[in-house]
Formats: sequence, structure tokens, C-alpha cells
Amino acid sequence: MPNIIFYPQKFILPKGLSVKGKTGETILDIALSNKIKMEHACEKSCACCTCHCIIRKGFYSLSKCKEKEEDLLDKAWGLEKFSRLGCQARLGTEDIEVEIPMYNVNYVSE
Repeated sequence: MPNIIFYPQKFILPKGLSVKGKTGETILDIALSNKIKMEHACEKSCACCTCHCIIRKGFYSLSKCKEKEEDLLDKAWGLEKFSRLGCQARLGTEDIEVEIPMYNVNYVSE
């Protein structure tokens, strides 16, 4: 079982968190099951970019990024080279480190 380290985030996770995950689980499902209130306005259907996260370690062990996810990531606030959508990125066998950006683009709440 890989370790997932969620970096501290001022609003939803001030102290950060290290948890275990199962290969094949999404980053978003792991966050939610560990009471991390990661936004997901489209209810995990890959239709928005509110669950955007940045993979600081272990990026290449995650599932491949599909074209639909890549298109949505272009709209994400603070996009970086190792950005993924938490609802689409599935764990491989290696440990990962995840940063949840301070802000996101949520057209529902704006």
C-alpha cells in the first residue's frame, strides 16, 4: 500500500496528513475518505477542475492522464507541469506527495 502525503494547506488541511492508499484508488477518494474537504464540484465526473492538485513526488507512478483531463487542466488555477485532477489520478504502487493548491476555479460557487 503506497503512502500518500498531503502537504499542509492553509484552508482545508493546516497540518498536512500522511495516509495509506490502495493501488487503483483516486487521489480524491483517498482525500475524502480521510476527511480532507477537497473540492469536487462535478462529483468526480471529470467535468471541472476543482479537484486540481500538484504531484510533488511519484507523478509517473499514477495512471496516465487522458485527453479529457488534459483539456480540463488547462483551465485550472496555478497549473504546473505535474498537475493532475484528483478524481482521475489513480494510485500506482509508489508513494506520492500531493499539494492541494490554495485556490481553484469553481464556477458553481462564483
